[in-house]
Amino acid sequence: MIPAPFDYVAPSSVDEAVQALAAAGEDAKVLAGGQSLLPVLRMRLAAPSTVVDLGKIAELRGVREEEGTLVVGAMTTHYDVQRDPLVAEHAALVKEATDTVADPQVRHRGTFGGSIAHADPAGDLLAPVLALDGVLVIAGPGGRRTMPAAEFFQDYFTTALAPDELLVEVRLPKHTGWRAHYEKFNRVAQAWSMCAVAATVRTEGGVIEEARIALTNMGATPVRATAVERALLGAPANAETIRAAAAHAAEGTSPAPDGNSDVAYRQHLARVLTGRAITAAVG
Repeated sequence: MIPAPFDYVAPSSVDEAVQALAAAGEDAKVLAGGQSLLPVLRMRLAAPSTVVDLGKIAELRGVREEEGTLVVGAMTTHYDVQRDPLVAEHAALVKEATDTVADPQVRHRGTFGGSIAHADPAGDLLAPVLALDGVLVIAGPGGRRTMPAAEFFQDYFTTALAPDELLVEVRLPKHTGWRAHYEKFNRVAQAWSMCAVAATVRTEGGVIEEARIALTNMGATPVRATAVERALLGAPANAETIRAAAAHAAEGTSPAPDGNSDVAYRQHLARVLTGRAITAAVG
C-alpha cells in the first residue's frame, strides 16, 4: 500500500530535530531505522502530518565510555551494537538480546533507540535496558533530561516522551565481568517472543553475589523480576537454587492472552525460561 501524504524533514542536528517536532505538533512521527514505522505508514495505521528523519544526525550514532558508564547513541544500529567491543565487555546482556532481534536485514537498519522508543513490550531490548538499570537521555525544547528505564516505559507502545522530545542516548552502568543470557521463546523463527528472559549475574566462588532479571512480553511494559533477584542473592549457583528462584518469575506479571497462549501458559513459560536463562548465565 501507499502511505498517506506527509511532510518530510531531515534535520542534521538534535536541536533542528526538536525544532521540527515542535513546529509539526502532535501529529509528527520520528523516523529512526524505520523497521516499525514504515510498515505502519504503508498500511495507513498511522497518518502523520510530518515525518522527522534522524538519519543525518551523526551525533546520535556510536558507543562510548563516559565516567564509568556505557553510552549508546539512539541511532546506533543493532548490527553495530552486536559487534561493539565495549558492549560485549560491559553490557553483555544487551549483546545477547540484540543477537536475537529479527533477522540480519532488520539488524542492519533498525536502531537501538528506535526500538526502545517504540516501546513494544514484545521487543527484545526493553527488558535488558531495564535489567541493567539503564538511564534514558531525552532532548526537548527545554534542553535535556534523564529518566530511569523503570519510569520511561508507561504502557503498550507508550513512553514518557512528549510529542516534541527525542530519545538521544541510553546510559548503561557497566556490568563488567557479569555473565549474561537472553532466553527467548517464539512460535516461529524471527517472530516476536511470546516470552523472553534477560538475565545477568555476578558470581564469586560459586555464589551468586548479584543478579538482574527482567521479562519480555509479560505485561504492558517490561517487568523486573525482583522476587527472583532476591531469591538468588547470596545463594549457591546450583540447579536447586535456580529452580527455586525461577518459581517466583511470574509474580507481578500480567501478560495479555492472545491466539497463541493464555495467561497461565505465558506465566509457565516465564518460570521455565527464567530457569534456563539463569542456568546459562552462570554456566
